[in-house]
Amino acid sequence: MTQPAHAERAHALLGASKASQWINCPPSARVQEGIAEKRSDYANEGTLAHELSEIMLRRRLLPCDSKERKRLDAAMEKVKADTFYGPEMENAVTDYVEFVEERYMAAKARSSDAVILLEDRLDFTEWVPEGYGTGDVVLIADGVLEVIDLKYGKGVPVSAFNNPQIRLYGLGAWNSYSYLYDIHEVHMTISQPRLDSVSTDILPIDELVEWAETVVKPAALLAFAGEGEFASGDHCRWCKIKGDCRARADANMEALAYEFKDPARMSLEEIGNILFIAERLAVWGKDVADYAYDQAKAGNRVPLWKLVEGRSNRAITDKEAAKAKLLKAGFEADKILKPQEFKGIGDLEKLVGKKDLAALLADLIVKPPGKPALVPETDKRPELNSIDGDFAGEEFSE
Repeated sequence: MTQPAHAERAHALLGASKASQWINCPPSARVQEGIAEKRSDYANEGTLAHELSEIMLRRRLLPCDSKERKRLDAAMEKVKADTFYGPEMENAVTDYVEFVEERYMAAKARSSDAVILLEDRLDFTEWVPEGYGTGDVVLIADGVLEVIDLKYGKGVPVSAFNNPQIRLYGLGAWNSYSYLYDIHEVHMTISQPRLDSVSTDILPIDELVEWAETVVKPAALLAFAGEGEFASGDHCRWCKIKGDCRARADANMEALAYEFKDPARMSLEEIGNILFIAERLAVWGKDVADYAYDQAKAGNRVPLWKLVEGRSNRAITDKEAAKAKLLKAGFEADKILKPQEFKGIGDLEKLVGKKDLAALLADLIVKPPGKPALVPETDKRPELNSIDGDFAGEEFSE
């Protein structure tokens, strides 16, 4: 059965993509239910990348008769006509498709009758009311089931480890096909090609089912009923009410009440703790400000605040006409024009292609050390001894 287009798929109340929210904060699901989803350019770009990947995978890995090839060719032309399509997307999705092909070939090496399913409807309703999802790629071979999820975005790194979304996909795939195959292990993989990132979490099926029974099911029943306790945390990031959620505000106001100890100057231990609080408050403050701005734009007055015209920079509407007038007035061209500027690496990659540019300019592209950043000690990057020691004499890349 043909799946609906990626952008047209309905989002379930307790969808896998929102699992981190409704597991950690069950009542948030019903509270968000009547609020329209805001489609960003990033979301639309990601949707197009998924459509492109599906077309390429079907042409590359599945049997295609003339009718199917014609359908896929028409779909490809539609993708290429989209404003979000370009060399960067083509290169990233190609990398992803090649990765999926490698995993499929490995599965076929283990078992000649290996199965690959694309954009497959997954059923985890045994643990989540009305719980369905769509798996980008499902592989089954020799007792091992693997689900692969494409993340096209590059703003936020996403790991498969302890990730409830990919776990629900794995659970749904096992639930859908365990009656046909003796599956004893589930591999859950997230590929983020624009960050050159692939992560795979592996669980025996009994551990995955235990997680579903003890963690997912109780939270899902509360969430579906609109019950349970509101709780703030990292899961608030994509919540529709993150700007006016009272539970989140209460948690952050508690952070504001941090009591400093004598003496007059704080210790480095206190500074270390406060950095976490300041970072959290900054994110929350921006979310509140964004919510207030949206309300004011919609005509809802926010007491003590008002909308005003912001500052803007002057701009020339027709540069060619302006240039002609200045030249006619007697000004020399080199006085009013900038020399041609060499494009940045990102723009050149779009023009030439990521791999081709790397090969062509291999000896001319360098990656200087980035400017030192203070991050939590849980960050995976190696620690520097000091700026003076590890980066003496270096020019930092911003």
